[in-house]
Amino acid sequence: VQLQASGGGSEQAGASLRLSCAASGVTFSSFYHMSWFRQAPGKEREFVAAISWSSGMTYYADSVKGRFTISRDGAKNTAYLQMNSLKPEDTAVYYCAAQRYSIDLRRSSAYAFWGQGTQVTVSS
Repeated sequence: VQLQASGGGSEQAGASLRLSCAASGVTFSSFYHMSWFRQAPGKEREFVAAISWSSGMTYYADSVKGRFTISRDGAKNTAYLQMNSLKPEDTAVYYCAAQRYSIDLRRSSAYAFWGQGTQVTVSS
């Protein structure tokens, strides 16, 4: 099982970026939740957003609610994180993760499958 995150970059505040997380070796439909976490320098990894692969129900951290949108494309076996109105405090390495069971989706230790990180840098 491999999760491949991509789409990071450097933008100015107010810009948009779209991150992608592609799965190989498994279909996302075999997972319960697919999520995004982020980790800024010197800080703990924090929950950003999650989506239930079967129902499409979404969950967001308060800090990104209304600005970020998580979605999935079953045909492409890919999940996305559309990030609008970026702020400098969104600067972090973003990781996608997947869990087979619905267990405390906001806790990083509840995820067994992780992609490599993709850097997002937002300047003011």
